[in-house]
Amino acid sequence: MTTADPAPTTVQADAGQLADESEAVPPAGEEIHLPGGSPIPLIVAIGVTMLVVGTTIWWVWSALGFVIVVVSVGIWIRDVRRDVDALPEEHGHH
Repeated sequence: MTTADPAPTTVQADAGQLADESEAVPPAGEEIHLPGGSPIPLIVAIGVTMLVVGTTIWWVWSALGFVIVVVSVGIWIRDVRRDVDALPEEHGHH
């Protein structure tokens, strides 16, 4: 019975070689922008739900849901515009 070679071996490099390769990688070109947490999407969902449910239960629910949706979407757009204005003008892409 012969002994078969184990699974394919991986290429091993010494620590110095890995350090040289990591230094050769250029830094990221721009920062990733992630907006902060916000309750606005949940509020919009509640308003839309009230709007739809109100069409079958009571028109006042629909009116209240519509007002909630319009106001919260307006606030959401204002917040997004404020975030976009805070981003740098030049991203370094040509």
